[in-house]
Amino acid sequence: MPEEIDNVGKVSQSRYEQIVAELRDVVEQQTRGQFTIGDRALEIEPMRESGGHNDVDPEWSVAAVLTRLAEDIGLKFSTVKSARWTSSRWPVDRRRKGVSFTVHRVLAYIEIEEERFAAILALPEGKTRWTVDDARRRVGNRVETPVTPREKITAIHTLAQDDQVAAAVTSDFLKRPEVTAKVTQVDKARVVDEFTRDEQVATSAATNLLRRPDVAFKAMSDDTARFQVNHAQVERSRQARDQFKDTSPVAPAVRHIDRTVEFLDLVTACHSFVAAAGRAVPGLRDRTLDEDQRTIVHENVAKVRATLDWIETAVDTGKVDMDGELARLLKGE
Repeated sequence: MPEEIDNVGKVSQSRYEQIVAELRDVVEQQTRGQFTIGDRALEIEPMRESGGHNDVDPEWSVAAVLTRLAEDIGLKFSTVKSARWTSSRWPVDRRRKGVSFTVHRVLAYIEIEEERFAAILALPEGKTRWTVDDARRRVGNRVETPVTPREKITAIHTLAQDDQVAAAVTSDFLKRPEVTAKVTQVDKARVVDEFTRDEQVATSAATNLLRRPDVAFKAMSDDTARFQVNHAQVERSRQARDQFKDTSPVAPAVRHIDRTVEFLDLVTACHSFVAAAGRAVPGLRDRTLDEDQRTIVHENVAKVRATLDWIETAVDTGKVDMDGELARLLKGE
C-alpha cells in the first residue's frame, strides 16, 4: 500500500496510534485533575438549594469564594465554577474512566439523575468511545461538526444570525438551480412577496413577469389584478394627456382638433341613432308588442329623450354635467 495512504498527516499509522494512546493518558489525567478542582471547590463551597439563603458575610458569597480560589490557583473563575458544578452532578462512583471531563460536563445537563447515569454507560450507536459532539447530540445541543441535515441547517442558522451574512448566504443559495427547485411553491411565493416590498423592485419584477404571455394570461384571470391593470392604463393615459396639454407647444392646435373631432363624434352619434331607428321602426308594422316589451321600449325612449335634452344643454351652454336623476336614469336605476 502506498506510504501516503498509511500516513495520518505527517506520521505513520503506527506512530499515530502511539500518539493517541499517549494523549488519552493525558486526557485521563486532565479529567482527574478537573474533577479534583471541582471536588475541592465543592468542599469549600457546597452546592446550595435554588433560592436558598445562608447566613454568611456577603463578602464571602459563593462568587467571592470561588473567585478567590480561582485566583489562588491561577485559573479563571468560570473554570472553577464549571468544575464545581460538574463534580456536583457526578458522584465519584458514577464517573466513567476513559470518558473526558468535557463529555461529563455536557452530559451533566441531563436533569434526571437516573437518566444521566444511564446515559454515560450507553455508548452512541456504532461508537467505541464518547465524543463531545455525541454528548451534545444526546442533550440536544449544537454540535461543532454537523453531520445530519438538521445539524447542518442549525449550523447555518447560527452562522447567519447577522442580517448581512444571511442576505449574502441567501443570494448565493438562490443562484443554485438545484436549490431553488426544492423550495415549495408557498415558500417561493412568500419570498417573492418579501423581496418585492420595495416599490422599485416590485415594479421591475411585475414588468418582467407580465412579459411572459402565460403569466400575464393567468394573472388577468384575477378580477382585482385585471381591474388594477386597466385602472393603471387609464390613469397613465390621463397623466400623459395632461402632461402633453401642459408642456407641448402644439397643445392648443390639438385641442382645437379635439373639439372638431368631438363635434363630428356627436353628429355621427345622432345620425347613427336616426338611421338605426329608421331601419327598426318600420319593422313594427302590423305587429303588436306585449306588455313587457312595451315597457322596455318606453324605458329606453325615456333614456333617449333625457340624453337628447342633455345634448341640447351641452351644445347651447357648454355645460356637460348631468344631474343626479339623469345619471340614475342612464344607469338604469
